[in-house]
Amino acid sequence: MQQIDWIVLSVTLLFIVIYGVWKTRGSRNVEEYILGSNETPWYMVGLSVMATQASAITFLSTPGQAYHDGMGFVQFYFGLPLAMVVICFTFIPIYHRLKVYTAYEYLEQRFDLKTRSFAAILFLVQRGLGTGLTIYAPAIILSALLGWNLTLMNIIIGVMVIIYTFSGGTKAVNVTQKQQMFVIMTGMFLTFFLILHMLPNDMTFSNAMHIAGANDKMDIVDFSYDPETRYTFWSGITGGFFLMLSYFGTDQSQVGRYLSGKSIRESQMGLIMNGFLKVPMQFFILLTGVMVFVFFQFNPVPLNFNPNNKIAVEGSVYKEEYRALEQKLAKLSEDKKEINLIYIDHLNQNYDNPILRKELVAISSKENDLRDQAREVIAKADGKAETNDKDYVFIHFILNYLPKGLIGLLLAVILSAAMSSTASGINALASTTAIDIYKRNIKEEKSEKYYVNATKFFTLIWGIIAILFACVGTLFENLIQLVNIVGSIFYGTVLGIFLVGFYIKYVKANAIFYAAVISQLTIFYIYYLDVVSFLWLNFIGAMLTMILSMLFQMLLPKPQNTVA
Repeated sequence: MQQIDWIVLSVTLLFIVIYGVWKTRGSRNVEEYILGSNETPWYMVGLSVMATQASAITFLSTPGQAYHDGMGFVQFYFGLPLAMVVICFTFIPIYHRLKVYTAYEYLEQRFDLKTRSFAAILFLVQRGLGTGLTIYAPAIILSALLGWNLTLMNIIIGVMVIIYTFSGGTKAVNVTQKQQMFVIMTGMFLTFFLILHMLPNDMTFSNAMHIAGANDKMDIVDFSYDPETRYTFWSGITGGFFLMLSYFGTDQSQVGRYLSGKSIRESQMGLIMNGFLKVPMQFFILLTGVMVFVFFQFNPVPLNFNPNNKIAVEGSVYKEEYRALEQKLAKLSEDKKEINLIYIDHLNQNYDNPILRKELVAISSKENDLRDQAREVIAKADGKAETNDKDYVFIHFILNYLPKGLIGLLLAVILSAAMSSTASGINALASTTAIDIYKRNIKEEKSEKYYVNATKFFTLIWGIIAILFACVGTLFENLIQLVNIVGSIFYGTVLGIFLVGFYIKYVKANAIFYAAVISQLTIFYIYYLDVVSFLWLNFIGAMLTMILSMLFQMLLPKPQNTVA
């Protein structure tokens, strides 16, 4: 990194932190600290919702996902627009009418305290882990590529977030996310157009899409019914729908964003904005990853994008075996470049040469074989090494091919995204702990100022816990998948509780509580067996909770008071 990159990075991040503290200092009561005094306009609600979900993992892992597996991951988001409609017309009016601070307050009014506490605890467990991952993901990758100390990176990111979240609560999260989304999208658009500019001179965007298509990177929709296939149209529209419904409808890190809206209508418009823009945004990020793939059809590419793996091999007895694979890849890359240039020339003459397409597929297959062999060598050299390098693809491109200054901006994008989602997570964890656990179980009356200070205290505690989670984290396959897997294990059960509360009025407290406990234990077991794609866990958990609750209610028909 050059001096200009450090300046851009430092100024961008410091501006966000200082702006957040200055703009939101001095919260006077719980409503202002947790709900932002219900003054957030619809477009800010929409931006905040998008920024909360768009963590650094999104901008590190998604392009790498597309580089290796193509555009199919976009199917994961197919259920999101429909989920936004359901939440707008069901969840939001109920939350606003009951004037709740957190989503889980509703559950006590509808059922009882133990159901509220169970749902809140499930949220705290999964969001606590998820928030740690939002810090850990950029920290481990940047530390590996830049040589920065991993623990120090975790602490720096965590402390910056704690400063403005502690100071201003929900309002601080909202106002900083506006700046963060601007930085994020500016950086991504600049990167996309720079990739186009760096491709061979006679190459058009259409040519690039042909090359991507020849390598099976543009297979966007898969209508197969195989439950073990991770991303299909059906898993996205069903499992993805239930995941998005539970995440945006019952996860306090998202509920807190639109509970701060000026009115029901403003909150609804914010979510509809998210429904319109989220899928195109993810499509664009994936497309950027595909363009990185196209770029590397004409430029040298490493055998494994994780630099730590090469260091491990170089210090072992397998270094010559690895170097031989590198030489084969270098020769293959030259052949690949030459064939691609001929293929482009034919495309410019309006001829999509089928023979050349087959040659490109064959070369891609040989390259994948070399990468598989490299992973085996890495594993022999270091049994603990993470051989999957998807999370390192995009950052490798940024550091090695982008111009000075823009590297600093893209690093600011990654760290801004980390700060954005981490701030929402910490704010939600603190609010839930203060309102659903602490305030609900304290006997004596306390002042508003007391609970503001309590929420600030829990903000500090959860910030420290998130940093500790990050410091002991372990890289797992693809980070964006890990975050979604963690959510899928817990979200289905929580969503089932809320759906019963909203739609199945005759089910009472004991029935739903026992159903939820059994459902969650069952999901743990199903995940352990690894018999279905993780996306289906959301659907299974929600359905199981609803069916068991109706069954238990028939066995335990005890009348209780409810709030509709």
